[in-house]
Amino acid sequence: MLVTLSGCVHHPLVTAPYPRWGEETTIGQEDEAPLILRTLLPKQPDQSTACILLVHGMNEHIGRYGEVARYFSRHFFVAGFDHYAHGLSNPELRRADQALAEGIERVDVGEAYLAQSALYDLEPLRQTFGRAFNAFMTQCDAQGGSQRPVFIVAHSLGGLVAASYLLKHFDESGLCQRLQGVVFLAPAFAVSEPPGWRGWVANPLIKLSFHAETHFLQPHHEPLPLLLFNQVFSLLTVPVLDGLFEVFSWPGLRHLVTPVSPAWVTDYLTDSDLEKARLRADHWIVRRSLLRYVKGIEQEVVNFRRQMADFSIPYYLIYAELDPITPAWGNEEFAEATLKHNPANKVWKLPGLVYHQQVFLKEPLRTELLDSITQWIQRQSHVQP
Repeated sequence: MLVTLSGCVHHPLVTAPYPRWGEETTIGQEDEAPLILRTLLPKQPDQSTACILLVHGMNEHIGRYGEVARYFSRHFFVAGFDHYAHGLSNPELRRADQALAEGIERVDVGEAYLAQSALYDLEPLRQTFGRAFNAFMTQCDAQGGSQRPVFIVAHSLGGLVAASYLLKHFDESGLCQRLQGVVFLAPAFAVSEPPGWRGWVANPLIKLSFHAETHFLQPHHEPLPLLLFNQVFSLLTVPVLDGLFEVFSWPGLRHLVTPVSPAWVTDYLTDSDLEKARLRADHWIVRRSLLRYVKGIEQEVVNFRRQMADFSIPYYLIYAELDPITPAWGNEEFAEATLKHNPANKVWKLPGLVYHQQVFLKEPLRTELLDSITQWIQRQSHVQP
């Protein structure tokens, strides 16, 4: 009942323009949705040793990363973009931004989440990432006249999108010669574990669904009785849950059962009161998640974990030990499977921390993190491909 009522009364209004930063370049052809690449150059562009693409997380937007982009642009060429159905890549939010520019004082963006209706998986986000990444490399080369090394700095769901894209496309178009590393910030390599009383209710259901997806038509070298049980259990559970989430995503029903992001999420994003206030006031963030989209992300996490041992690109992995949004066990299992692949691989687990968005933490830890990322990128920039 609480979920239903929160969905019915959710009508966020934007009153301020989208938070732009850098120079805008529109990417796309006539049959494609417009995609904006934002770029920032150092004060002395010829001194830039590398190029960085920032990739944001679920339901947020790249406009939030202006301060982070300006920090990195002291040394690097920096770019960013909005995922499919996010920020100005979301038709509803793009229309709202245009309306504000034309003088309308406030615009209802409560329907922005409906752009997720095409998201049965993350493939549309990977396609948008691929378009942005290719345009980013072109812009990188145009600034310095040489092929500088490129890096990706990806947060949360953006980490899953980038990692799954690279597993499929790393050997294409000379990408393996250009990409020198990926910085993962609390990547979505595990399903969420809500804290407190919500977790008592939700976590058993989340774990049940995740277990079923993990074993669905996939033997795991179990003893035969357990193998048979897991396969029968998953064959019964997965189609039912997929069908249920699909029905709840249909027009009419989705207005009643699509949950609004609960208040506890903001409390676990950052320890900064200033940033929390910004988050609560930022209605360019999509507050609702279509259940079809949520189920698709779970399936993507499962699929990635089946392949993650093949991830051979150098990486710097940063995560909080007690993060309930992307729990540590997903990062730890990823590191266990891949850390040995490259001596440049580095892991920083933030002990005792529960916060999900590390680059939005309070000082001095925020600057310490950004400096550590900068130093790792600078070291990797001098590694010959």
